[in-house]
Amino acid sequence: MGDVFKALADPTRRTILDELTDRNGQTLFEICARLSGKHGLASSRQAISQHLDVLEDAGLVETRRDGRYKFHYINTEPLEPIVARWLTKRGPT
Repeated sequence: MGDVFKALADPTRRTILDELTDRNGQTLFEICARLSGKHGLASSRQAISQHLDVLEDAGLVETRRDGRYKFHYINTEPLEPIVARWLTKRGPT
C-alpha cells in the first residue's frame, strides 16, 4: 500500500491517472500532448516516462506493447484495499 500512496502523492502522477481515466490506452506521446494541451504541464517526455514508471511499479498503470508502441492503461485494483480499509467502514455517528 505504501507504493500506492507514494505514487499518488505527486500531482503530476494524479493528473496522468486522470488522463488515463478519461482515455485509457495511451502512448507516452499522447499522454505528454494531453498533459501539455489540457493542463499546461510542460514536463519533458523523460519526466513523464519516469512518472509512468512509478505508477507502473505501484501497480496503478499497466502497459502493453503493440509493435513499436507502448500503451498505458489505468489499473484500479491497488486502490481496492484502501477503499476497503477506510471508505467502506462506518464509524460511530
